[in-house]
Parts: sequence; structure tokens; C-alpha cells
Amino acid sequence: MASAFQVHKLKGMFAAFDADGDGCLCEDDFTALVARWRRMPAVAPGTELDGRVEALLMGWWAALLAAGNGRGDGRVDMDEFLGLVDELPARVAEVTATADTLFDAVDANGDGRISADEHRTLVETWNGRPVDTAGVCERLDLDGDGHLDRGEFALLWSQFWISDDPAEPGNWLCGRIPAP
Repeated sequence: MASAFQVHKLKGMFAAFDADGDGCLCEDDFTALVARWRRMPAVAPGTELDGRVEALLMGWWAALLAAGNGRGDGRVDMDEFLGLVDELPARVAEVTATADTLFDAVDANGDGRISADEHRTLVETWNGRPVDTAGVCERLDLDGDGHLDRGEFALLWSQFWISDDPAEPGNWLCGRIPAP
């Protein structure tokens, strides 16, 4: 069962996924999320990366639907969303594969690193709006070299989705954690 901290931090992600703001997730919300990711410079329509991003996001929609659609209405509420989150520790390979594809999408210049500007683009793409990320990337930069490499990003991604420890830096990967 998701901890109170996980519920708090993931409410923002649920709201970001809920494109129409109706309090439930549906396939259209994930189609809108795919469209946001297609605006990323590295995710040109029709490319291999575009196909990977769409398959990834729609695959997670299918997983959400399978894990949480107890009503059979094609909609997933926050409690059902958290049901899939509870399964993520047993699905680490899928979580890491997600991080790998998203890293490629966010690394706009293809240098194998995510800069603070690229990280801000990631956060704004998830949220669908401009977000203040001042100081956030510095919290995430585990080795202090000024960027996130693929290994750091994968660890941070796993922490964001799986960790219930408020001290882990990955909790900040998708932006500031709002005050309770």
C-alpha cells in the first residue's frame, strides 16, 4: 500500500496525466500525454523514438487499466492508480526501461546527458505547463558534475516511482514536491 508520502507526491503526477481534469484517467488522457511528448525536440513524429515513446506511454496506460479498472468503465481513479504504483517494486525492469526511453526523449542534443534546461523541459512536458524548476536539477545531480547521466536518471526515476523515503533525491525528478 502506498505510503502517505507517496500519495502526496503522486497526486501531482496523477493530475498531470489527467488532461481533461475530470479526476479519472482514461485512454484519451494518455493520448494527450503522447502528444505532449511528441513536442520534444528528439521525438520527431514517425521516428523510431516516437514509436518507442508512444508504445511506452500507451503500455503504461494498458497496465493501469489492467491493474485498476475494477469498475470496467475504462477509467482509473487515484486509488486505482496507486494500486499500480504498489506493484512497481516488482516491476523494476519495466520502470528502468521507461527511464531509458524517456532519457533518449529528453536528451535533445544527443550528448548522453540531461542538462538543467533539458530537465526543465521534462518536468514541463509531464505537467503540460510551465513549471519553476530553479534549484531542482542541482538536488538530482548525484555526482555534482552539472548534468544527469543515464545511470543517474534511471536511479532517480526508480526513486520517484517506488521510494517512500522523502529524503531520496529522485522524489524531485518530476518537479518540486508541494508542501503537504
